[in-house]
Amino acid sequence: MKLKVNDCLKYWRVIRYFIKQKYGLTTGDLDMLLFLYSEDIFSKEKFEEFDNLLSWDEDRFDRLLRDGWIEVFRRRRKKFKTLYGLTFKTQRVISGIYKKLSGEEIPTDMSNNPIFAKNVKFSDKVYKKMIIEMNATIRQQRRLSPE
Repeated sequence: MKLKVNDCLKYWRVIRYFIKQKYGLTTGDLDMLLFLYSEDIFSKEKFEEFDNLLSWDEDRFDRLLRDGWIEVFRRRRKKFKTLYGLTFKTQRVISGIYKKLSGEEIPTDMSNNPIFAKNVKFSDKVYKKMIIEMNATIRQQRRLSPE
């Protein structure tokens, strides 16, 4: 059996669902934050350029700014336009996504994962089961991998 090196997206759907549930983001918001993560500093025009690819959400920029996902880096002065950057919170969340894609386990306690609360929707229960299986697979791979 050939070992697959680049299968880091295998659990992308589960990780995306977990992040969306934990932080109250939409798929479009998450896609936007992932795009901006490598942009460092950006203008509203750069934001809107990528936003055109996403599902229509007129309020996305203002909501992400208001909710603390993006922040003003430099205010508008004379001929210089306003520039924006990602907040520390956003950088931490996106960095956590990449860690989970690289094999870090998703937490299974109620305080760190709303999917593991008692009264949740059926879909949350399905994802809860998948998270448990995913974490078991990750632990198994860690034991088998030569260090």
